[in-house]
Amino acid sequence: MNNFKKIGLTALAASLVSTSAFAGELSATASASISLENYSGEQVNADKAWSMADSVILSGSSELDNGMTVSMSFELDDADTAHSYDSHSVSISSDTLGTLTFSGNGGSSAVSAMDATAAGDIFDTFDGQIGLAETSTQAGDAAMLTSPGGGDSLFYTAPSVVDGLAITASYNGEAGAESSSAFGLAFTGVEGLTVNYAIGSDDGAAGTANNADVTSMKASYAVGPVTLAVSDHSYDSATATRDQDTRSYSVAYTVTDSISISYGTEELSSGEASTVDAEYTQIPASYTSGGMTITAKTQEAENISYGTGSTEDQDYWGLTLAFAF
Repeated sequence: MNNFKKIGLTALAASLVSTSAFAGELSATASASISLENYSGEQVNADKAWSMADSVILSGSSELDNGMTVSMSFELDDADTAHSYDSHSVSISSDTLGTLTFSGNGGSSAVSAMDATAAGDIFDTFDGQIGLAETSTQAGDAAMLTSPGGGDSLFYTAPSVVDGLAITASYNGEAGAESSSAFGLAFTGVEGLTVNYAIGSDDGAAGTANNADVTSMKASYAVGPVTLAVSDHSYDSATATRDQDTRSYSVAYTVTDSISISYGTEELSSGEASTVDAEYTQIPASYTSGGMTITAKTQEAENISYGTGSTEDQDYWGLTLAFAF
């Protein structure tokens, strides 16, 4: 009887060791920040505002018997009150087939994954500041329209075919809307140079006149401590008044490994909707020590909803202390 027990325990132990080796890994990363911000303008003089942001990202992966790797990720933060957790996705990848990612929330399209402007989306600081909300089908304060990613979207990264060239594709089939797709290229085959090009669509509810073609281009080149960047983003809608072009430039200087400073500009034009362009400039500086980063920035905005009214021009400054864990 004792021999049978020993055999059974030995088999169970071997099974547990085998299962543990196959189970994969789960890891966590986190960030937190404290910010002080202030807006001011001709008729907008907001009080200085304190705010906090925090995020925890849990990631896990496991290699299957066929050599493919399955991984998942989801984010816990306080920014999305409609969900118990925020961005979440599942990926399946292999060296020969590439990587396919399904995002339940917070996904990107092949365009939106690279279409932040060269200056880093300065317009986003001022979007909604004069009470005109921006959506995918209605223009208010200037905000760059693009090919959507979002929830229930697919993102594919092809296996490497040429050194330094990455190929991506995406598909978004939102309920009640036509499907949107996009394709992207990223080239890093020359030292210091990064070139991105992407095309896609933004298709709204079936039968509407809001469908649009999107093209985005961006390039940056680093020479020693200086990095120059330029971007151009075009949104060509079936409704002419929703056409939009976004041009941006930036120059960044790395003073030391810990200190950097940059200057950037953005200009958004609204097709036939207005002859007035929304214009933005910013000067950010940052200091990094270990897992801590201090960022200070000053920004200026003109004609933020493509108009010349008394609340169209605004100034902003912000100070952020961020930690990574």
